[in-house]
Amino acid sequence: MPKWLKTYLSGVLMGAADVVPGVSGGTIAFIVGIYDRLIGALSGVNLASIKMLFSGDFKGLWRHFDGNFLIVLLLGIATSIFGIASLVTELLVSYPVWLWSFFFGLIIASAYVLVTDIEQFTSKHGMLLVIGAMAGAALSLLVPVPVSINLFMVFLAGMIAICAMILPGISGSFLLLMMGMYGYVIGAIKSLDLVVIAVFACGAVLGLLSFSKVLHWLLLKAKSLTLALLTGVMLGALVKVWPWKEVVAYTQVGDKRLPVEEQLLLPWQMTDFEVMVHLIVPIGLVLLGAVSVLLIHYISLQKRNQGHNAAL
Repeated sequence: MPKWLKTYLSGVLMGAADVVPGVSGGTIAFIVGIYDRLIGALSGVNLASIKMLFSGDFKGLWRHFDGNFLIVLLLGIATSIFGIASLVTELLVSYPVWLWSFFFGLIIASAYVLVTDIEQFTSKHGMLLVIGAMAGAALSLLVPVPVSINLFMVFLAGMIAICAMILPGISGSFLLLMMGMYGYVIGAIKSLDLVVIAVFACGAVLGLLSFSKVLHWLLLKAKSLTLALLTGVMLGALVKVWPWKEVVAYTQVGDKRLPVEEQLLLPWQMTDFEVMVHLIVPIGLVLLGAVSVLLIHYISLQKRNQGHNAAL
C-alpha cells in the first residue's frame, strides 16, 4: 500500500472515531502507528520555523512541518467527517452495542501491542500504567458540571478540547459536553457566530501548538514511560467504551438528545436480552476489532524486518 494512501485512510479512521463520543482520533493514530509522526509534525513551531517563515523559505517550512503528511491526513479526516461520519452516527443510534464492541476490541488490542512494545518493562512503567488507567477512568465517569459561559471559557474550552483530541482515549467532544459548552459551541458553528468561532479556534490553536510540543518532548526524552502512561489512559477509557450500558441521564442539544450519564451492565442485564444480539455478535465484534489491530501490527513488523534485512 502506498504511504500516502495509508496516511489518507488513517485520517478517515480518525475522523470516524472523533464522531463517536468517548473515542478520540488520538486512539486511532496510536492503532495505525502514526502517533509519533503526527505529534512531531504538530510540534514544529520553533525558532527555526519562524526564521524560515520570515526569510521566505516556504519549501523548507513545508518540509519542517511534514506538510505532505499533514495535508493528506487532514483530507482523510475531512472526507470521513463529511462522508462516513453520518454512517457512524447512524450505527451508534441503531446498533450501539455492536459499534462499541468493535471499538472495545480495537482499543484493548492496541493497549496490548503498546505494552508489549515497551522494552524492559519495570515497576515505573507499571505505576504510570495504573496512574494513566485511573485518570482515563475518572475522565470517562465525569458528570456534567455547567460553567458560566463567556469568551474566556470559550477560549479555555477550545484549548481543552483540542488537547483531549490528540490524547489517546479521551474525546474532546465528550469533555465539552461535561463542561456544558458543547451545545453553545455547536450552536455558534451552526449560526456562524464568527466571534465565538474565532475565540474557540484561537484556544484550539494555542492548545494544539503548546500541548503537542510537550508530548513531542516527552516522546523524545522518555518514550517508554510516556507510552506506559498513555496506554493506561487508553485502558481507563474502556469504561466509556464498554458495550453493555444503559443511559440514565440525557441532555438536549438543539434537536439532538445526547447521553451524559450511563450505567454499566453485564450482557444479560440488558433490556430484552437476546443471546445472539447482545452476547454472541458483540463478542464476535470485539474479537474482530482485536484481530484487526494485531494483523496490522504483524504486517507492520514484517515490513520493518524486511527493511532492516535489506539495509544489512
